[in-house]
Amino acid sequence: MTGRRTVVGVLTVGVLCAVTGTAAAAPAPGGLGPGDHAFVNVSVATLWVAPDRPRDLDAPALGNPVELDRWNRRMADTGTRRWLTGNLETQAVLGSEVEVTEVAGDWAHVVVLDQATPRDARGYPGWVPVRQLVANAGFAADARNRDRAVVTATRTWLSATPDGTTPHLEVSVTTQLPVLAQTTDGVRVVLPDGSAAWLRRDAVDVHAPGEQPATPTGEDLVATATTFLGLRYLWAGTSAYGLDCSGLIYTVHRAHGIAVPRDSGPQSTFGTAVAAGELQPGDLLFFARPGGVGSVHHVGMYVGAGRMIHSPNAAASVQIVDWEQWDTGHEFAGARRILPGAPAAGQRTA
Repeated sequence: MTGRRTVVGVLTVGVLCAVTGTAAAAPAPGGLGPGDHAFVNVSVATLWVAPDRPRDLDAPALGNPVELDRWNRRMADTGTRRWLTGNLETQAVLGSEVEVTEVAGDWAHVVVLDQATPRDARGYPGWVPVRQLVANAGFAADARNRDRAVVTATRTWLSATPDGTTPHLEVSVTTQLPVLAQTTDGVRVVLPDGSAAWLRRDAVDVHAPGEQPATPTGEDLVATATTFLGLRYLWAGTSAYGLDCSGLIYTVHRAHGIAVPRDSGPQSTFGTAVAAGELQPGDLLFFARPGGVGSVHHVGMYVGAGRMIHSPNAAASVQIVDWEQWDTGHEFAGARRILPGAPAAGQRTA
């Protein structure tokens, strides 16, 4: 990319062990700047509309490491959680690549390259604390050239040992990291800061460079979606620590190697239109105001027997409902089928 610089940022996460043969990160004068590519260096980074938006109670989401369970506990009441609407943009899991577009003090404006949106052809935009990013040419090369371990467990731990008995950092489903070694118990992976750790074998799938998971069925998508039942709604959430409506759809498809746009509006133009009388498990249901003809504001996934799974709002959690009974405002705006022929994850869709 023209104008792209490669720099290495200051690390704030402890190194588990050195990675032989992999370029480790080290401080670089000047830090990150516009045009740099970097990687998320916390379990899940939360992107904000502006650096001045976070409240004092949001501190657990702003550090390195982050404490997202603690953050969720601080937002137990609906009003506190609903405040996030319009103040957050999206989230990105450990190892996600971003491009920096601006730096202001301790904050960087970035675009998340694997989250497609019509707002920016490069990826989804937002502000993130610089401490949660690291630019590391060695990790970038490993991500291109090595096998990758894709976390399939809802959550799992990075550990200093293959069997997971010395946990260090909990990570979310869809996290992807380059592979250094494999044993019967675990997979040793490279972290964005140049260190290494182990993931339990039963918590990941391993794929060769360019290889994608087997194409799922609609039932496979539904099965993955149901693993999030009971997870509290989080505006902008795209991880096992919280999901918004379109974040659920984005994350479920990403877990199967399929790229869909990040938000419900662009999702509603993706795939193939399906009549309400021909719905199959895995199809997406969209809702718009007023009366199903305005802007799409909500999406769910059809699970069969007239029901859908969705993440409805700040007062609720991921749940399965009778979708027609739930749609009391008659806002149904159509359905789309992503399968078959969906693009592989990482392929631009907007």
